[in-house]
Amino acid sequence: MSNFTELMTIKEASRWASEYLQRDVTTSNISYLIQYGRVKKIGNNSDTRIIKRDLLKYYNSYIGRKEQKWKHKLGNDLNWALSFDQFKEKDTTKHVHRLHPYKGKFIPQLVEYFLDEHTDSFKKEICFYKNDIILDPFCGSGTSLVQANELGINAIGIDISAFNTQITNIKIGKYDFIDLKNEIRKITHLFAEFIHNSNSVKFEQNLLNELAKFNNKHFPTPEFKYRVRSKEIDEWKFGREKENEFLKIFKKLVEKYNLTIKQERNNSFLEKWYLLPVRNEIDFVLNHIKEIKNTDTKKVLQIILSRSVRSCRATTHFDLATLKEPVYSTYYCHKHFKICKPLFSMFGWWQRYANDTLKRLAQFQQLRTDTYQKCFTGDSRNIDLFKEIKNDNPEFYQTLIKKKINGIFSSPPYVGLIDYHEQHAYAYELFGYERKDELEIGPLFNGNSREARESYIKSISVVLNNYKKFLIENYDVFLVANDKFNMYPKIAEKSGMKIVNRFKRPVLNRTERDKTAYAEIIFHLREI
Repeated sequence: MSNFTELMTIKEASRWASEYLQRDVTTSNISYLIQYGRVKKIGNNSDTRIIKRDLLKYYNSYIGRKEQKWKHKLGNDLNWALSFDQFKEKDTTKHVHRLHPYKGKFIPQLVEYFLDEHTDSFKKEICFYKNDIILDPFCGSGTSLVQANELGINAIGIDISAFNTQITNIKIGKYDFIDLKNEIRKITHLFAEFIHNSNSVKFEQNLLNELAKFNNKHFPTPEFKYRVRSKEIDEWKFGREKENEFLKIFKKLVEKYNLTIKQERNNSFLEKWYLLPVRNEIDFVLNHIKEIKNTDTKKVLQIILSRSVRSCRATTHFDLATLKEPVYSTYYCHKHFKICKPLFSMFGWWQRYANDTLKRLAQFQQLRTDTYQKCFTGDSRNIDLFKEIKNDNPEFYQTLIKKKINGIFSSPPYVGLIDYHEQHAYAYELFGYERKDELEIGPLFNGNSREARESYIKSISVVLNNYKKFLIENYDVFLVANDKFNMYPKIAEKSGMKIVNRFKRPVLNRTERDKTAYAEIIFHLREI
C-alpha cells in the first residue's frame, strides 16, 4: 500500500495533519471531518480509520488557499491578521456574548483589538485607556459595552430598538443569583408538571423514535453524507422520496394522539410561526414570569424565554436565519442530511437556555470591572445623552461633565441589510415593547437604492454631529462597516471628520449559510 493510501487512526491523523499544516489539529477536528462527510470513514466506531489521501485532498483544497482566494476577490489590502481565525467559536461567543441571538453583531475580539492598550504593526497607537469613556450609538446586542467593561473602560450605548437595549443591559447587569436560581427552578418545575401528561409530548417522543429508526435505515451517518458529497447519490431526489414516505407515518401519529398542530388564527408572528402545543407552553411560562417580583430577575427570565421561543419557530433548520414559510410536518433537511421535524415542545430548550444563561452570567461576573455601562433606548440622531445619564446615575453624570467621552466604537446598521425590529418580532409581541421600525437607519425594507443610500449618509452624519458635543477634543471614532457603496468618505465629510486610517478585515465567523468571501472596513475618523 502506497504512503497516501495508508489507513490512519483518528489519533494518527491528528498528528500527521498537525505536522503537515504546522498548526495544532486535534482529534476532535478529525472527528468533525468524518462526522460531516469531508473524509470517508473506514471501519466501525471502536476501530475508525481514514485514508491519508482523503485527508490530504481535503486540506489541499482549502488550507493555504483560502487567504489567497479571498485576497483575489476582495483586494490585496485585506488585513488577514484581523480575521481572528485563531479563535474557536467558544472564544468568539464567550460568556454573555451568546446570551441571545442577534443578527449583525461583531465578535468581541475585534472590539478588544481597538479598545485595549496594545500596539502592533497594524495598530500603531493606543486610543483608549482604563477609566476612559466610550460611546456606541448603534449598540445592538451590546458587544462594545461588555468588552469595555472587561477592559476597565466606561461605556454608554444607544439603540432605537427597546429589545436590543434589554439584551445589552441584561448582559452587563448585576444579579441576585440565589433569587435567579430559585425562580428558574420554580418555573421549570411548574413547566414540567404542565406538560407531564400532554399528548404533544407523548406524540413527539413517539415521533422521535420513528424518526431514529427511519433515518438510521435510509440516512446512515456518516455514510450518507459521504455518498452525497461524492455525488454517488442524488440528494434531492432521494430526500423527497423519503420525505413523502415518512409523511405517512407522521400523519398516523398525529391521528393516534388526536393532536391539533396549527393555531386557529394566523395574524401575528406568534400565531403564524409556532405550532399550537408550543404556543400553549409559551403562554404558560410567560404568565409565571409576569408574577416575579424582582425586576432584574424577571428580565433575565424574559431573555431565557425569548431565546427559547426563537429556537422553536415552526421552520426548517436551513431557514432559521431567514424565515420563508411555516412548517407543520416532517421534511427532508439538507442541513442535517436526514428527515427532521418542527418542534412540538419548548421544554428542552427552556432547560438548556436557563442553565446556559446562569453559567454565562456567572462567568462574566468573575471578569467584570467596577465601571459604568448602560444602554438607553433612543434615536441617536437627537437624543440628549447628558440628560439621560443625569437621570440614570447623577454621580457618573458629574464624571461625564468633567471628562466627556473619549471616542466612539460602533458598527452602524448596513444599508438595506437587516430589519432590526423584525428579527425579534416574537419578543415585541411577548413583552409588549413599542416598535419604532420607522426610525431605523438603513433598514432592509427600504432597500439600497440611490435614494436609500442618500438617506443613510444623511442619517449617519446627523448621528455623528449630534454626539460631537459630548466628545473630548482629539477624539477617536471607529466605525465598522461593509462600505460596498463607498458612502463613508461622504459621511466623514458631512460630519466634519476625516478618515485617518482604514482596516479591511475578512469576516470568517459568519453564522449564515452564505460562506462567500466577505470583508468589512474599520474606519478610524478624527475631527478635521
